[in-house]
Amino acid sequence: MIDFHTHAPAWRTASWLTGATFGPGAFLDFMDGAGVEVAVVLAHDGLFDPEPSANDELAAFVSAHPARLVGYGTVHPRRPGAAEEARRCFLELGLGGLKLHPWLHGFSPHETVLDPVCEEVVDAGGILLAHDGTPPYSTPAQLAALARRHPRLPVVLGHGGLHDCWREALAVTVETPNLYLCLCGTPPYAARRILAGAPSEKVLFGTDAGLSGRPGQDYAVARIREVDGWGISTEQREAMLVHNPRRLLERAGWES
Repeated sequence: MIDFHTHAPAWRTASWLTGATFGPGAFLDFMDGAGVEVAVVLAHDGLFDPEPSANDELAAFVSAHPARLVGYGTVHPRRPGAAEEARRCFLELGLGGLKLHPWLHGFSPHETVLDPVCEEVVDAGGILLAHDGTPPYSTPAQLAALARRHPRLPVVLGHGGLHDCWREALAVTVETPNLYLCLCGTPPYAARRILAGAPSEKVLFGTDAGLSGRPGQDYAVARIREVDGWGISTEQREAMLVHNPRRLLERAGWES
């Protein structure tokens, strides 16, 4: 399977996860034990302090196993040089996409400062993944509007609407051609409804692995096992866990 939503350790972040020491080898041990072939890895420190150094550290983490770890950098679109840093993430650091967190960083997806950043992702052939499911700045409809402004940009709703916005996430994914939906933290009853109603080729899956100070990611393994109880078909499962994410990553230039 391909896990489309994981995190590098929190090396510097001032949070309960500060000082995590596991490296890429230990993270691969988790992946092997959980049956994860490939993981999209997002910065953790960059979510709290989106400085270029966080992208450098992420790039170093994923470069240890580039066939299995795909890094997505982070920028704050209001900061000077955000578009240039997005370009550096692709051209110099070799990252495969960009992660935005409008809710945590306090900007709206409707702001035009995002447009130069998105254009850099388009030019690089990358993917944009955004946190969603937490108003006021990270609703699925707001991110769908951003996707419609940039129709050549694949945009992924990183949490499938979570608990409060999953119906909205489903509706806008159906209506927006370049919008995809990652079931990550989405409750099981909502996941079943989404899989029944969304275009089958647009649903992905993620565990949020990496939000732990220990090499073991027990909660992420539990989320993978949870899929067995969703009551979905073999075809839906294979599309979500294998074919859809692989097709999207290959479109962005990833090679296994």
